[in-house]
Amino acid sequence: MSTTARTTTAIPTVRPLTTGDADVLIEAARRAADGLGVRGSVTVLDAGGQLLGFRRHDEAVLISGETSTRKAYTALQLDAPTADLVDLVRPDGLFHTLPTALDRPLLFTAGGVPVHRDGRLIGAIGFGGGTPEQDHRIATEAREAAQLV
Repeated sequence: MSTTARTTTAIPTVRPLTTGDADVLIEAARRAADGLGVRGSVTVLDAGGQLLGFRRHDEAVLISGETSTRKAYTALQLDAPTADLVDLVRPDGLFHTLPTALDRPLLFTAGGVPVHRDGRLIGAIGFGGGTPEQDHRIATEAREAAQLV
């Protein structure tokens, strides 16, 4: 009888996104938004799409809370910045039916970016309240400030 030696390769573990990380992301987004004069909302989701953090500026329009959350969710689900997805849902785009085909809170407008640690997806951040370009810049700057690219 022969025995076969088993070798296992350990899969490196990556620390998940924490509430501490969410606090850093939110504060960095607040600073970036203040620098642009934007009053909005920021949402941080973990890898499972669960809310880790949220903040709405006192003067932000109420809908910014919903848009920041949907942008974060979209960036998380597709592991891509929402700014890169806008053209895909246009009438001639590859995913033109996706927004209506799913019963999910997707939003294909700039302002959501995925968050990675050691090359692995661990969550997403979304910002709403400014122009699409401002929202994307704020979310991206927050992610870079937290070193979670």
